[in-house]
Amino acid sequence: MLLPNAPEDSRDGKRMWTRQHKKRNTGRLIVPGVTAAFLAYFGFHAYHGEFGIYSKYKFEARSAELHAELARTTGERIELERRVQLLHDGTLERDMLDEQARKALNVSLVDEITIMRDEPAPLN
Repeated sequence: MLLPNAPEDSRDGKRMWTRQHKKRNTGRLIVPGVTAAFLAYFGFHAYHGEFGIYSKYKFEARSAELHAELARTTGERIELERRVQLLHDGTLERDMLDEQARKALNVSLVDEITIMRDEPAPLN
């Protein structure tokens, strides 16, 4: 709405008109709205992102699985190294050689009883 302004213009003696604006509340919501959007975005990615909290738990679980696999593989390697050491020159044992030959050829004597095991016996 246009209202006449009280003071007169000094140049031509006419009254000045000013436009009155109604103040809007939307300007007050811009900064908090943008701030809330940034916090929501970064909060979501802090939890679900590639380096977020949830990924940390998945990483720790995977790490525990790999440590268990490493321990199992290390035990297998030690067992294989022990068996290879028995086959080296100078330490060749007849029982070991006989066992490996019978296992590879699937042969046994008539008066022998053969017990097949799925897993090797534990070392004690």
